[in-house]
Amino acid sequence: MNKTTCMLLLTGTILLSCSGNQNNNKQPEKETAMKTMKLTKEDFLKKVANYETDPTEWEYLGDKPAIVDFYADWCAPCKMIAPILEELATEYDGKIHIYKVDVEKEQELATVFGIQSIPSLLFIPMNDDPQMSSGAMSKSDLRRVIDDVLLK
Repeated sequence: MNKTTCMLLLTGTILLSCSGNQNNNKQPEKETAMKTMKLTKEDFLKKVANYETDPTEWEYLGDKPAIVDFYADWCAPCKMIAPILEELATEYDGKIHIYKVDVEKEQELATVFGIQSIPSLLFIPMNDDPQMSSGAMSKSDLRRVIDDVLLK
């Protein structure tokens, strides 16, 4: 065997073994930390509002303004705004909370808030009444609500 043939065979063997090792020893991809927080009914009662103590009086329990996204996994518009909400949660980290409520799993919360279409977004300023919006919103519209309503 000449030197060139040996080099080609060696290179091919190295490439095959490397690609084989890559597949067999593949490290699991790191999940990016979610900035939005999923809420159960119990979480909602502690972090947002305890509607069971006085259902006629709204008292926000949070320390920052918040958005509550009422969604379902099968909902296409919900899937459209989910990454936007994640981006905004990162962008406004430390300034607002962005919560998510799965209406399929938390049907009582959906009923209490009269959710009839999803996505529905509940905007909760610190010193004002909450406001509900139905339907998907663009990132620029969400940013405008955050800046003009939640952080004013």
